[in-house]
Amino acid sequence: MLKELRTFTSGLQKQFGSMASYRIRHFPNPKPDYDEESPLPQVPAVEIIANLTDIVTKIVQGVKPTEKNAGDGIYLGTAGIAYMFYHLCKIPTLSMSKREYLNKGIEYLKPAINVASCAATRTKEVPSFILGNCGIYAVAAVIYKAVGDDPQSSQFRQLYYDAAKICKEAKFLDCGSDELFVGRAGYVLGALWLSKETDTPIQKQDIYEICKIIMKSGRDYSQSHQSPCPLMYSYYQVEYLGAAHGLCSILQVLMSVPGYLDANALDAVDIKRCIDFLLSIQDKEGNFPSATDEIGHQCDLVHWCHGAGGTAYMMAKAYLVFKEEKYLNSLRLMADLIWEKGLLKKGPGICHGVAGNGYVFLLLYRLTREPKSLYRAIQFYKFLGTEEFQNGARTPDAPYSLYEGLAGTACFFADLTSPLHATFPFLDVF
Repeated sequence: MLKELRTFTSGLQKQFGSMASYRIRHFPNPKPDYDEESPLPQVPAVEIIANLTDIVTKIVQGVKPTEKNAGDGIYLGTAGIAYMFYHLCKIPTLSMSKREYLNKGIEYLKPAINVASCAATRTKEVPSFILGNCGIYAVAAVIYKAVGDDPQSSQFRQLYYDAAKICKEAKFLDCGSDELFVGRAGYVLGALWLSKETDTPIQKQDIYEICKIIMKSGRDYSQSHQSPCPLMYSYYQVEYLGAAHGLCSILQVLMSVPGYLDANALDAVDIKRCIDFLLSIQDKEGNFPSATDEIGHQCDLVHWCHGAGGTAYMMAKAYLVFKEEKYLNSLRLMADLIWEKGLLKKGPGICHGVAGNGYVFLLLYRLTREPKSLYRAIQFYKFLGTEEFQNGARTPDAPYSLYEGLAGTACFFADLTSPLHATFPFLDVF
């Protein structure tokens, strides 16, 4: 049904033009761009922390740590709010509240652990990082490590590691086994984050084996569907390209596994060819189609989940790995597009909201130290407090959640106070 709907919508776009001509997805950016002759931008840290405190209060008042609110993993559930508290506790400007944040993190984590325990019998869903059990296990392992409870941390790390065997089944999910939210790429991403945050080695043998399975799956699909890209994947029969379910996050994850490209030269060649394929379909504005059936049409989605807001991280990683300016140039073009069209009406969140796009400027600032990017990030923060946004933006379905709502916005606010350490949740490319 989904495939037929997308085909129908694509036909309408060909006949009548882009849906954006009927419904503008973003607010016009009211701010002038950075003037190189202006003073260096100053982060209003005191103001941001005050606003951040208000946001955290709203979240605690709006979402209680109950099992009723703990479904849908870290994406919408209380485990995502637990992650937010962990994220905040690591920010230098918020160090005075570290213990309080960790305690609240455990409070919001516990109902998610209970839900995960009930869902553990649904074996195929366990490796899901964004929407399922493994994301909860990873956050639990990290928070318990942070509070000094090593036995609990080790227990949840082991539960995470045990899920690797499920990922090794060629098609363990009927909808597609390789993407970020529920598939192998998400599992590997979570394993890398878990290793870094708990200061423990990755399970190298398992992770390399899963990467090889991802490569084989992508090659097999590409060959059987005569794709122009050496690796291709589908999720619910759609060949997505963006970060949420598509090719770019899979490539980013593969590039991020320590030593994998050096140990697998042929895989490195195909990964780079895939990145160059994506580069070849970047439009003149800087955006990318959300799926292969939209190549050649106007790309209207400027989100983290679909479009430039998420592809930016893959391109940044490509620049760091392959050291070629064309990848940084692509990222700059995406940032220019986001400055023009990234003040999204969908809300404040990081998946398809203003904060998610604001993170791209912090990414570019860490890469280049250019004040222009920091200025732009500050302006996106300021726009979130305007009457225009407050009165004109839509309220997300899960208004306090990590990916759709205010918990992700809180992470963005906190990171803005320490921009040289800023990290989109789970997606540190450095």
